Amino acid sequence: MSEQIQTNAVDTDAVERARQRAADAQRVVVKAGTNSLTDDQSQLDRDKLDKLVDDIMDLRERGKDVLLVSSGAVGAGKGRVDEDVETVEESQALATVGQSHLMRHYTESFDRYDQKIAQLLLTEHDLSNPERFTNTRNTVETLLDWGIVPIINENDAVATEEIRIGDNDMLSSSVAIGVDVDLLVTLTDVGGVYTANPKHDDTAERIESVAENYSEVQQLVSESTPEQFGGIQTKVERARAAAEHDIPAVIAKSTEPGVLGKIATAKPVGTLFVPTNGDTDE
Repeated sequence: MSEQIQTNAVDTDAVERARQRAADAQRVVVKAGTNSLTDDQSQLDRDKLDKLVDDIMDLRERGKDVLLVSSGAVGAGKGRVDEDVETVEESQALATVGQSHLMRHYTESFDRYDQKIAQLLLTEHDLSNPERFTNTRNTVETLLDWGIVPIINENDAVATEEIRIGDNDMLSSSVAIGVDVDLLVTLTDVGGVYTANPKHDDTAERIESVAENYSEVQQLVSESTPEQFGGIQTKVERARAAAEHDIPAVIAKSTEPGVLGKIATAKPVGTLFVPTNGDTDE
């Protein structure tokens, strides 16, 4: 129990300041994971997608710019292709089928609010090559100036190792840092970061905030989640990366009612990563 208490030993004033900064954010990256968009059969769930869009439009109606980094293409493809998928190449092909289906549903859902969207498919080269990233950033800036919500995903058709847990966590963090956003929100199927795996341990407690206790939190997550199922590990690492670039980050549950609205009104939700201004505890 002492370990659990220590993980919450973060400067209360710093947490409140970070929570207010998150609420005041004018430009937000929202990352939605596969489980936040698919059903128990790993197929696209329109109800979940509509709920995500409702939450994003809550932010838009508050006058905020939103960039959505969305998983779910493979899940959308499963509902369209009657094939057993076993290889990476087949998963990539499935994602290309699903991507257009996913965007169709996003278009229909955002149309309920008369909100226009755009699709950006990126690879590591688009992020690491300065000229290509400048072009990407200019496109994003133009879309936001036009009041359009960019929906970003990996370009699975040409990438060889992108269909793995955590890739869109890395993508969302890189975009947040590169486009100078004010907040990164990662939506998942659990309520934040816990002292143990809450799916298997009823005593697991949610860690409300992460700052100077990062190393301890990282160790707890590493011990409670095997690497092969370590989606939360990547989420924690990338949220921390954003925090080290002075961007508050929140990991929260996608099914939480009004989850983005709660963040926008400075209500405690999920796990908050306090900006460190480049400082680390290592």
